[in-house]
Amino acid sequence: MSVFDAQGWHGAARRAPSPFFDQRPPIAVDLLVVHAISLPPDTFGSGDVQRFFMGELDFERHPYYDGIRHLRVSAHFFIPRDGALWQHVGVFQRAWHAGQSQWAGRPACNDYSIGVELEGTATRPFTPEQYRALGHLGRDLQTLFPALSRERVVGHADIAPGRKWDPGPCFSWQTLWEEWADG
Repeated sequence: MSVFDAQGWHGAARRAPSPFFDQRPPIAVDLLVVHAISLPPDTFGSGDVQRFFMGELDFERHPYYDGIRHLRVSAHFFIPRDGALWQHVGVFQRAWHAGQSQWAGRPACNDYSIGVELEGTATRPFTPEQYRALGHLGRDLQTLFPALSRERVVGHADIAPGRKWDPGPCFSWQTLWEEWADG
């Protein structure tokens, strides 16, 4: 039995719906993209990532936010440092996480991917709780979308090389695979 409801919402996730999504084209979901984000940069636990994806960020709260005021961005899921699972867009919808992107010669990765943002930076290791949550989520997604094999789980930097850095050098793919396999 799936942990996802008919609209693509995970039963264990905290729902924080984003207005930044649209309909997917009629193609199979077969890619999982791992991202990293912190708002303000290098700050954890502010709640601003969730507010940003929900279109509720107070742009006056921090000087950095003026530079992202124009962005309309979302991800399907967000996993903060404590490993909680937040969901912003149903998995049957197209979240706006990949931007200009391509994988294996296919452009427009948002059309056929699930985006998961981890609260993190390029300079600090991710937490065991985040790997555990991502591994569990990966297994749940693979049950719903069987084409999401290990070879089809990539970083944002892999689909937008030179433009994006995440999830970055502190992300351990080996730790993810160990958590994914432990289920």
